[in-house]
Amino acid sequence: MPPLPPPPYYAVIFVSERTAADDAGYAAAAERMLELARQQPGFLGLESVRSPAGTGVTISYWQSREAIRAWGEHAEHRAAQAEGRARWYAQFRLQICRVEASRDFSSSLEDRGRMKADPHSGDAAR
Repeated sequence: MPPLPPPPYYAVIFVSERTAADDAGYAAAAERMLELARQQPGFLGLESVRSPAGTGVTISYWQSREAIRAWGEHAEHRAAQAEGRARWYAQFRLQICRVEASRDFSSSLEDRGRMKADPHSGDAAR
């Protein structure tokens, strides 16, 4: 999991179902989009999983709505979006959320007992 700053920040949740088309092209484009996103001002990190059936969930984290908007308008990202609609996705949903509170946990011995909580969330570390 990527380290994240204290809230508030934004999460872009992208849930998708893939087609069977062009796995190699999709993988190359996904790698390139991650490379580009990491270069964008305001990008904080990304988490992504995909089931064997093809349903995927990608969450990217951003400092601001303006950073998200700029990423959405990036020319190479726009071209990948068009390719995704035309070839790689059967359907998808994109949601933008403001993260107001966040808590982290790790079961590793070195991290045990160090749960981080947002002091403004009203939740104490347990």
